[in-house]
Parts: sequence; structure tokens; C-alpha cells
Amino acid sequence: MTTREAFVERGLRLEYLTVGWNTLEALLAVVFGIAAGSIALVGFGLDSVVEVSSGAVLLWRLRSDSIAENRERAEQRALRLVGLSFLALTAYVAFEAIKALVQREAPQRTLPGIALAVASLIAMPLLARAKRRVARSLASNALHADSRQTDICAYLSAITLGGLLLNAVLGWWWADPVAALAMAPLIAKEGVEALQGKTCCDADTCTGEAAALDARK
Repeated sequence: MTTREAFVERGLRLEYLTVGWNTLEALLAVVFGIAAGSIALVGFGLDSVVEVSSGAVLLWRLRSDSIAENRERAEQRALRLVGLSFLALTAYVAFEAIKALVQREAPQRTLPGIALAVASLIAMPLLARAKRRVARSLASNALHADSRQTDICAYLSAITLGGLLLNAVLGWWWADPVAALAMAPLIAKEGVEALQGKTCCDADTCTGEAAALDARK
């Protein structure tokens, strides 16, 4: 197995972990969120659905890596699909948050939701960092964008946790939809940048590392 193939295998393992974790996270967050009437928690769960979709796209991208001609085409398509998934999530979260504020929909306290947000806040930064290492080695903007998706999952965990805690401790019902609304600009920014291909923080470095890996074959 070449060095590049080893990084591809590592990337595949990370994406399988992403899909498995976020499938469970989405199910629990949506169930707990609906039960508690928490828009932020439901939005967090739907972000996990987007993360599953993004992981599936990256699994397809990484499986196409062995053929150079297919690699670039798969890379561009994967990047666009990840970007579109960000924008779809932005629209949903913004709509539901504004609706909750206008209608003054107060969520109930949800300890399971708080525990889920804490677990995600711990796990997601570690997963994102591992993805970025592989993305740099493969010069994959799509995988880098997916790592940012995982970063955003961590940000959303923190925002969701803040809203849930403020509602549970202080009874600030509006903190939940405001927390959800605060997610929208973060998600939209990443979506636009993914569609524009502005995801790798140092494209020259990525390209150089990938060329070095190819030279070792």
C-alpha cells in the first residue's frame, strides 16, 4: 500500500465514524428536541443529518481517489454537494428560529439534550482535527470542507448547550431560538465558501504535500 493509499484508508475510517456518530446523534437530538419543543436542539439534530450526507459524499469521493482522472471530478462534485448541504441547513434553522421568536414558543428543560450537546462538544473537535490532517495530505478541498462541517457541529453543540442551559437554569425561553438563529451565519458562510472552493487554508501547502506523497509511490 502506498503512502497516499494509507491516507485514503484513514480518511475512509474517519468518514465511517462520522456517519455512524451523526446518525445516532441526529436521531437522539431530533427526538429530544421535539419532546422538549427545542428548535435549537432539533436544528442541531438536522445538522447531524447534513453531516451524515456530507460523510456519505466524502466516502464516494475517497473511493474515487485511485484513478487520477476521476479524482478531480469527484473532488469538485463533492465540494459543491457539501456547500449546498450547508445552505439548506441555514434556511431551515433560520426559518424555525424566527418562527419560534415570533410565536414565543417556549421549550421545556431537557437534560438528555444537554448531555448530548456536551458529548458532541467533546468528540467533534477531535474528529475535525483528524480529518484536516488527512485533507492536507491528500490535497482534498472537499475533505477540508467536510472537516469544517465537523467544526461547525462543535460550534453548534456549544451554542445549543448555551441555549438549553439558559432556559433550564434561568428560564430564558428566548435563549433557545436566539441560539439557533446564531447558528445561521456560521453555516451560511461555510456553505458559500465551499461552493466557491475557498476551503483549504493553504492550497499551495496542500498541493505540495500531495505531490510529495505521489512521488513516494
